[in-house]
Amino acid sequence: MKHSDKQGQTLRILTYNVHRWLGTDRQISPHRIADVIASCGPDVVALQEVRVGRARAGEIDQAAAVASRLGMDLHFQPTIRILGEQYGIAVLTRHSSRIVRSERLPTQSTRPSFEKRSALWVAVEVDGQTIHVVNAHLSLRSGERRAQAAALIGPDWVGHPDCADPAVLLGDFNAPPYSRSYRLIADRMQDAQLSNSFGEPQPTFHTRAPVLRLDHVFVTKSIEVVDAGPVRNPLTRVASDHFPLLAELRVRKRLGVSTGSQAREGELL
Repeated sequence: MKHSDKQGQTLRILTYNVHRWLGTDRQISPHRIADVIASCGPDVVALQEVRVGRARAGEIDQAAAVASRLGMDLHFQPTIRILGEQYGIAVLTRHSSRIVRSERLPTQSTRPSFEKRSALWVAVEVDGQTIHVVNAHLSLRSGERRAQAAALIGPDWVGHPDCADPAVLLGDFNAPPYSRSYRLIADRMQDAQLSNSFGEPQPTFHTRAPVLRLDHVFVTKSIEVVDAGPVRNPLTRVASDHFPLLAELRVRKRLGVSTGSQAREGELL
């Protein structure tokens, strides 16, 4: 799908569950994941199931190595801490950015949870425009997942006054489109894959037999979806158990009223 330069520059944003850097060939390879990401040419990357830190002396910090290899800044929110190593979600970007919020999501369990489901909100500056990016990895339990989805569109996250349009909510939601968790979000934001060039939204899991659409990119109203879909090739089929989901977006920039002229709304970056 070709678009003229007059329509403005696009933002490429990727969400990817990297499965602790563990491929379907049982090999742990952060560098392979970095190669997958680099091949997609994204401006912003949301990762889930990220291993950070050094479990043993002499090992590399895997997430830092991936970010360095890509030339991107790394923002990380741990969900598990074990013996000096951490595991969680991350946002990488090549643009100026800052963490706005990094917190746990609601749980319905009365017992200590091994993994604290969390979300990470990063404000990214692109061509003078602030784009709010919220990365999340939701529970496998349906009731808990619904509570987490409701929280994400509520006043602490996407519904917060500071999380103004344009905003992107993305990640591994463990929620197929027929689920109530998905509907909670899709009723408020646009599912980017509904505007893909494949004609129909494509599943993102499992890479060996893709049948479930669990990874999503949702956008607010000022964002135009140019294209969105999973990246499928021989490398992505082995690098993780999820396919990376790439969305190409264009943000409509609102311009204020100038003296003697009408306000122009919806102008594209």
